[in-house]
Formats: sequence, C-alpha cells, structure tokens
Amino acid sequence: MRNRFLLLVMTFLAASVAWGQQPAQSTPPSNDQSMPGMDMPGHDMSKMKGADEGRDADEAAGAHTMEGHMDMGPHMKMTELRKAKPGDAERAQKVADTARQVAEKYTDYHTALNDGFKIFLPNVPQKMYHFTNYRYAFENARQFNPEHPTSLLYEKHGDGYKLIGLMYTAPKRFTEDELDERIPLSVAQWHEHTNFCAAPAAHKDEYFISHPQFGLHGSITSQIACDAAGGTFHAVVFNWMVHVYPFEKNPASVWSVERQHGDAD
Repeated sequence: MRNRFLLLVMTFLAASVAWGQQPAQSTPPSNDQSMPGMDMPGHDMSKMKGADEGRDADEAAGAHTMEGHMDMGPHMKMTELRKAKPGDAERAQKVADTARQVAEKYTDYHTALNDGFKIFLPNVPQKMYHFTNYRYAFENARQFNPEHPTSLLYEKHGDGYKLIGLMYTAPKRFTEDELDERIPLSVAQWHEHTNFCAAPAAHKDEYFISHPQFGLHGSITSQIACDAAGGTFHAVVFNWMVHVYPFEKNPASVWSVERQHGDAD
C-alpha cells in the first residue's frame, strides 16, 4: 500500500506539470485531499487513502511533501524583491486589509468548514494545516480576488485550530510582472517549487531517508543528475504561492518571508 501510494503521489506531481500549462477549467474538484497550491484540475487524492488499516501512515507519507516545503534551497524559487513604485504600498495594504477582514470571519474554523474549506490531511500531525477552498483555487487561476484565498492557514490548538494566515495562489506559468499586478513584488515575495526529481519505482522509499536523492528535499537538482539516477525531472511543480499574516501590525510582518520558512518547517 505504501509503495502504491507513493507511486500515485509522484504520478500526480508529474501530471501537474502538463496541467499547469492549460487554461483553468470551470468546474473545481470536490475532494479534500488535493495538495494546496497544486495546479491539478480534477485529481482526487481521496482515492489514495486505501483501507482504514495503515491509512494514517500512508497519509503521513503524502504530507511529507508539504512539511518543510519552504526551506528547500535549490528546490524553491522566490520572486526578487523589487524597488518600490508609487502606489505599491497602498495596493499591498488594500490586499492586507481585505485579508484581515476574511481572517476575522474565519477565526472560528467551523465557519471555514461550513463555507467549503477542506482540511488537507486532518488526521496527520502538521505544524500548519491548510484549509483549502478548491473553488477559490480555480478562481485564483483566472483572476485575483483577495476576498477568496486559496487556503486558510491554521495551527492546531488542543481539539481546535487557531487561524494565523492566508495563502493566495497564481498559475505557475505566470511571469513575475503578472504576479506584481496581483500583489506588488516590492512588498510581497511569491515562491514556487523547482528542480524536482521524481524517484523511479524501485527507490520510492528513499524520499523518507535522512539525506534523500529524490523529491523536494533531495540532493538531485538537475536534469542530468536526475536522468542518471533513473528519475523523472520537473523544473517546476505546483503553483506560485504567497502567505499573508493579516493580524500582524506592520507590512514586514504581514508579508514575512522568514515566517513562511518557519511555519513550514
């Protein structure tokens, strides 16, 4: 079951490369197990759960690709911080103000669930949980609406969740100029995941060793090295993503890149 699950995960990762170049579809997926930020119309990770026996271990294996997803070195690309233009601070503040209004609505996580946000891997311990609205994810692929974040970011507190931030996404085909139109790059830095070598079937378990060759924590970072190891190389996987922490008091904290790193460890 574990190997089958891993194979499916990597198959979907590979498929996301092709799907990310296609126009957004009008019907979003209805499942609650898609990876937040993945540009993968219609895929259903709920099929990966398998039988109840051993399901938690399988889901934990899938969550491994998300935990620590910010601190990747050559496996992550950040947009460059640009020189501020007139109006940038005001545009970014408007997004942050809207994000705060959204956050205030969803401080009670039950409200988020009632409004269609789905918890990604709720039974797997994580430092930060993504509550993702797939309808909003597809909307973000077409246009930017700060009132509709792709994901809400919660920390687990006892039996409940505490809201700490929001995540917006944009198609991975977007240029930095297009991202700048959504949120000024003089204020916010978006990130994407890069240089991904999917392991061949015989080496899937190597994603979970201390110093893996493959995956988002792997030592392999080039097409040549990946080919030599028998893997499948993807220059970019997932969509562009940006976190916003609207309850903070100053722009540097609201758009903190350092906190994004810490939250994802």
